[in-house]
Amino acid sequence: MLNTFKHEDLDEDILSDLLEEINELYEASEQTLIELELKPEDKELQRALFRSVHTIKGDLGLVSFTPLIPVLQHAEDLLDYLRKGQINYTSNMSDLVLLTMDRVKLFVQSCMTNGYAEYDEKLFAQLVKQITRITPDNVDQHEKLLAEAVLLLDPSLDLHQGDSTAVVNEVVAAPAVSMATTGIPKSISNEKRTDIVFFRELMKPIEKRSMYWEGRGDRIAKLAAYINKVAGSPIDEDQLAVACYMHDFGMAFMPIEVLHKQGQLNDQEFNLMRSHVYKSARLLEHLNQWNEARKIVMQHHERIDGSGYPLGIKEQDICDGAMLLAILDTFDAITHARAHENHLQRPKKKAVIEINRIAKGQFSNKWMQAFNSGMAALLTK
Repeated sequence: MLNTFKHEDLDEDILSDLLEEINELYEASEQTLIELELKPEDKELQRALFRSVHTIKGDLGLVSFTPLIPVLQHAEDLLDYLRKGQINYTSNMSDLVLLTMDRVKLFVQSCMTNGYAEYDEKLFAQLVKQITRITPDNVDQHEKLLAEAVLLLDPSLDLHQGDSTAVVNEVVAAPAVSMATTGIPKSISNEKRTDIVFFRELMKPIEKRSMYWEGRGDRIAKLAAYINKVAGSPIDEDQLAVACYMHDFGMAFMPIEVLHKQGQLNDQEFNLMRSHVYKSARLLEHLNQWNEARKIVMQHHERIDGSGYPLGIKEQDICDGAMLLAILDTFDAITHARAHENHLQRPKKKAVIEINRIAKGQFSNKWMQAFNSGMAALLTK
């Protein structure tokens, strides 16, 4: 049974300013968490995340939105352990922070719209108790405890429940492969490293053209390197890294109103969007050392049933790098795209389930098995 919270009569402008600040802090925290995936030990990033949660808690206290304050206080305590070096950052911690902020946003939005908000007092008490169990003295239990806390906020993320059975049945034990802290391969010549760093830096201002893209190249390149290793490294890691950074270069030349359009694209707009693969591949056209990367970029929107673009080729003619990038491009869009104001980030486990639902005819079965295996190892420890 849900409880109902009715706030005291507050000026609408105060509530509007509160929600605006929470939205800004949410976006800032999301970007901080992306950076922490790349630099999990960065103290300034850890402090920034702590400050965001602390500020939100303080704002809610000023307007006496009391039901959420205990949850935020314990999330703040957890991040205090992190910034003091007493516990380590993990992806489950990221999901917990974002899901908690989602609850805060929806709570404040409901108060603005309806004059009240419903909440589950029992759930919040369970969540507080679960977070309290995470201490510097039980590091070996942190992933399990964090995962359980995340599931309290969104039970659909459990890969071992309900309609995710098909995903689990496909998963085989992933080899002992660790996630790199950057998408740039370590064992690489200075010449190639210079090229990849250049491509990465070239994409940064392009990613900033849309608030939905920032950090996208690093996220996809890092995950691609990991899944490739899980599969036994059949793809040249240098070529794969370049393709991950450069595959959406052509999007820089799309009208922003088309990129952010909420409705269905018309034929002209869709054809314009499809042209981005040519523009992206063309940048690599005269760099012979990156021919394979160019091929990956050119084919990453092809589908194994031949319904993709630009050439409509089928699985046997699509290179491994393109088949892997197609999966990870979709995964990143599901977990980080913010095409609509009410689109909440889907945490990673739920995204894995969604991708498996749409995989038939679109994604390679071989690479879906590698993806499922790798993600199970990362997210269900």
